[in-house]
Amino acid sequence: MKNKKLNMIYLILTSIFLLILTTFMNLREFSNVKYTYSDNGVISKSLNKKSDLALKNSGNKLMKSIAVSNKAKNYQSRLKVIPGGQPIGIKLTTNGVLVVGLSDIEGKNGEKLSPAGEAGIQIGDSIIKINGTTIKDSKDLIDKVNKDGKINIILLRKNKSIEKTVTPLKSEVDGNYKLGIWVRDSTAGVGTLTFYDKTSGKFAALGHPITDVDTGTLLTVKDGSLINSTIISVKKGIKGDPGEIRGIFINEENPIGNIKENTMCGIYGDKFKIGKSKVNKPIEVAFKDEIKEGDAKILTTINGEEPKYYNIKIEKLFSQDAPGPKSMVIKVTDPELLKKTGGIVQGMSGSPIIQNNRIVGAVTHVLINNPDTGYGVYVEWMLKGSGMIK
Repeated sequence: MKNKKLNMIYLILTSIFLLILTTFMNLREFSNVKYTYSDNGVISKSLNKKSDLALKNSGNKLMKSIAVSNKAKNYQSRLKVIPGGQPIGIKLTTNGVLVVGLSDIEGKNGEKLSPAGEAGIQIGDSIIKINGTTIKDSKDLIDKVNKDGKINIILLRKNKSIEKTVTPLKSEVDGNYKLGIWVRDSTAGVGTLTFYDKTSGKFAALGHPITDVDTGTLLTVKDGSLINSTIISVKKGIKGDPGEIRGIFINEENPIGNIKENTMCGIYGDKFKIGKSKVNKPIEVAFKDEIKEGDAKILTTINGEEPKYYNIKIEKLFSQDAPGPKSMVIKVTDPELLKKTGGIVQGMSGSPIIQNNRIVGAVTHVLINNPDTGYGVYVEWMLKGSGMIK
């Protein structure tokens, strides 16, 4: 009986000892656990060496799995566009009329003055309304001004609406009432298509704004159209004298797109349509943080209508928080292009820049004293301008 009691006591004591030992070991392991709070509020823990290693290996596998999964997801959802490179004719009608110069009118007693200038109208202003009626073009302006008495003018100056009161002066030369201004209501030229989307019909071109040749003012768009164009000659660029691609419009009666916007990073529109081309295949876009300095290509046309790839180098990338046409410095390295054009020439603006089979930007400017070098814009800015991304 005594032995049974002793055995029972030993068993109880042994159980208690094992319980204490297990608890101690657990507490010891727990004491090796460290919790760290990161800046974004995530809590992480590290254990003893074996546990830490096991956790690390497990975590690496998980992170790799997540990374592969995200990469696959991003690849599948990556935006694709059809690169351009084709020459395009551009016809643009302005919103109202643009004041490109001031002139004196000869009135009675030989007096000479510019009524518009006296009233504070400036070069670069866009006249939108006269006496509450919208101005369609320069002829419309002449018709509404050619009468006696004061007129009320609404104009745009740097996107701000301004009201002016002007008294036209009757010219002693032809008897017409005039404001004493030179105006422009349209422009036309040749550039290069950057990209388009076959499904939506949206397109982007040029990579830089269309500005008035005399005032440098960005032209506001009332309406505009893209016209098929073909290159007929190239003036080679040399130091101090930028070259030029010369083209002609084809079939003006049938536009290939409608111009809706003229911005710092190009022109944009919709209802785009173009014939078949060897390069009219969708390719992925690359955003500005994916672009690397180094080898790339431009897709452009220097003869006829068919674009071709030429080698360049992206020499420098600029950090930009807002859209601008000078995102990168590029240098032409292709012997054929250098021989024919000297590098970058006027009319080449908008030529898509391709790197690793992704469209990364577009040609925008040439350096006058170094024609093989110029600037490009990030395609990300052009995608936003076209409304294809937010």
